[in-house]
Amino acid sequence: MSGVQERQVGQDKAGLRLDRWFKKHYPALTFSRLAKLLRTGQIRLDGKRAKAGDRVAAGATVRVPPLGEAPKTPDKRSRAEPTAADRAALTAMILYQDDSVIVLNKPPGLAVQGGSKTTKHIDGMLDALIKDGQRPRLVHRLDKDTSGVLILARTGAAAAALGQSFYGRAAKKLYWALVVGRPELDDGKITAPLAKEPGRLGERMEVSEEGKKAVTRFHVVDSAGARASWLALMPLTGRTHQLRAHCAYMGTPIVGDGKYGGTDAYLTGTVSRKLHLHARRLIVPHPKGGMIDVIAPLPAHMAETWATFGFDIDDRGDPFADEE
Repeated sequence: MSGVQERQVGQDKAGLRLDRWFKKHYPALTFSRLAKLLRTGQIRLDGKRAKAGDRVAAGATVRVPPLGEAPKTPDKRSRAEPTAADRAALTAMILYQDDSVIVLNKPPGLAVQGGSKTTKHIDGMLDALIKDGQRPRLVHRLDKDTSGVLILARTGAAAAALGQSFYGRAAKKLYWALVVGRPELDDGKITAPLAKEPGRLGERMEVSEEGKKAVTRFHVVDSAGARASWLALMPLTGRTHQLRAHCAYMGTPIVGDGKYGGTDAYLTGTVSRKLHLHARRLIVPHPKGGMIDVIAPLPAHMAETWATFGFDIDDRGDPFADEE
């Protein structure tokens, strides 16, 4: 491919992340090269700058710059064969599966996608779950250190349907977090726009009037006096690190989140220094009708903390049940 192309997004690809759209149409394009083309504005979505995580809509126009010659070895062949350990690890994560979807309970510390310094990740292990020639597809992601519900699509049609649900906010995501201190209100909404903060400390968001709209519902489920609080969180928008940045903005950083809370994010005593943020529950329309409603058990370090503070680890309530 040598010249600039203007390509329209088909109905079957509606709702996909832009990086996944490129992976389907240009499998030889590496993620690092894609990131550079996006960063320099050479790739455009409906004439505007775009990010890898932006969702594409049916009929949208993607500007594709010259990509050069594809490597001789196809991308599919360059992937390492799945190991028995990968297969066992993924199988152990499965909370629910059928012919359209797979729902995992992602452990903390395992990235969803790779990067320049990340070689072990969920996406790189998915060949182990190939069924009937179909490799599962990612339709959303969690931060590396965030645990919990992660849904995969088994087919292209399921990926498009799920992607549209996330893009259109039909997916309801409930998170549990332990924060330092206690919010002033027991229940409320954080409305604070977020923008990427430049620097050498890696990807980080800051509250800024020039940022993108970001809204989070929160509810105090329980607390250990003024020392720490168990929050239920529901993002109403999908910004990078939204929950972490918003909790820090309230003055109650998530326990273990040194990136946003600094030294104030750590509790003394036996409480783990790992991030205490867990994607507890996902409710989303099933691609073939009905609803998927899955709850993920807490990871070991959070279960230990809940026991330390005497919190009810089996709580299955939804404080946001009336949220439209």
